[in-house]
Amino acid sequence: MNIMAKQTSQLKREILVRLIKAFYSDDFPESARLIPFDMRPKGSEVPFRCCIYKERAILRDRTIAGLGFSIEKTAESARIAGLAKEASERKTPEKEPLTILQTACQSCVPARIYVTDLCQGCVARPCESTCKFGAITIINGKSSIDPAKCKNCGMCVPACPYQAITKIIVPCEKSCPVGAIGKDESGEVKIDFSKCIFCGRCTEACPFGAVHEKSQIIDVLKHIKDDSKKVIAMAAPAIMGQFGCSPVQLKEAIQKLGFDEVYEVAQGADVTIRNEAVEFEERLEEGAEFMTTSCCAGYNEFIEKHLPEIKPFVSHTKTPLYYTAEIVKKEHPDAVTVFLSPCVAKRREVYDNPNTDYVVNYEELNAWFIAAETDFSKLKGSEFRHKASAQGRGFANTGGVAKAVQTLVPEDIPNQALVINGLDKDAIKALKKYAKTGMCDMGNLVEVMVCPGGCLGGNATVCVYKNSSKQLAQYVENSEHI
Repeated sequence: MNIMAKQTSQLKREILVRLIKAFYSDDFPESARLIPFDMRPKGSEVPFRCCIYKERAILRDRTIAGLGFSIEKTAESARIAGLAKEASERKTPEKEPLTILQTACQSCVPARIYVTDLCQGCVARPCESTCKFGAITIINGKSSIDPAKCKNCGMCVPACPYQAITKIIVPCEKSCPVGAIGKDESGEVKIDFSKCIFCGRCTEACPFGAVHEKSQIIDVLKHIKDDSKKVIAMAAPAIMGQFGCSPVQLKEAIQKLGFDEVYEVAQGADVTIRNEAVEFEERLEEGAEFMTTSCCAGYNEFIEKHLPEIKPFVSHTKTPLYYTAEIVKKEHPDAVTVFLSPCVAKRREVYDNPNTDYVVNYEELNAWFIAAETDFSKLKGSEFRHKASAQGRGFANTGGVAKAVQTLVPEDIPNQALVINGLDKDAIKALKKYAKTGMCDMGNLVEVMVCPGGCLGGNATVCVYKNSSKQLAQYVENSEHI
């Protein structure tokens, strides 16, 4: 979890805890309606905003997102009680997984290079001489930047001896690797879903928590409470590094929430490993110079929306979740399937896969454990029915996919892994080059992870990477190899 996002994550968690408890109360709509008022009762301290009414308005919007609704599409006059009732009756969740809380958004000033009052109007004028575009002139003894000429290159920033020139950034915009978030003509932040790859970085980057995932937890709770169908959880490998308990304790804890069974998605990863190793060998034999992996949902969105020309070099092998869901549906055809996820990108993968129904991310699962007063130390544990390999369980960490595939590639097949640890502008530039030339001089097996650290670095994780990586490594070490 991003340390900067800790405060906003605590707010989301508290609302989710209250929503879950409200669902199990005698009057869900009324209990949900009272959440903003219970969190900021009359006369209470106002910790973040100008007044209690502003705080309640933002908490209302966070509650609406927690109920699974888009703020942009929800009428200002809509009552939480009515939305709670609607959430408990809907058949499918909304398609786009992100929403903007305009009440929380500060409508940050546009990103630009800016001369502060620290400017001394020095004789040397290094800022003026450094600018290649003639954007800086001296007016009334102070540096001035012409926005029409400025290219935001930032060369003038380090040139100033007084550090009087600064680059103003908009955190959500800066964090997005594909330019999918920005302001509309009215100055409000909008997400362009035709560009968005659902990496979730904007949810972590915004210091006001204005970019929010829409939760599906009420949908899942409804199915568990209904009890007419089995509800099966599918846990991504990264989950083993999140809660500081043993894997068997974690499985029992999930089942105590009401799930009938828990499958490790690492089981599906084992299928991915075998298929991808065979495909890699076949491609090289056919003369391909390289192949990229296809496990990361964010990377797959990136390919579709921004780099379709690299498709001939992308593995056709499905994701571990795809194969796990196939296994679950074969064994439990009528079950409701719920993916326990480290990131927002998987919400889109689940939406597009008929074998998967819902997503509960790790932040939501953590809130659920809190609401249920789960004490891991008192759990004896429950063994997984299907065993997964060390390699499959290692998929959660950067490099794990490529390393796993390499173990099944015959020794006489040359293979060199290139791991892209986080999709940024440099990585995108490199991938575009590989697609254009049909060659990758850095390796012939290219693993692409949108999040630095892989799934352990996903936007919805609850444990810092260093600690989660250590926990997962212990689990992998105690697992049998494929």
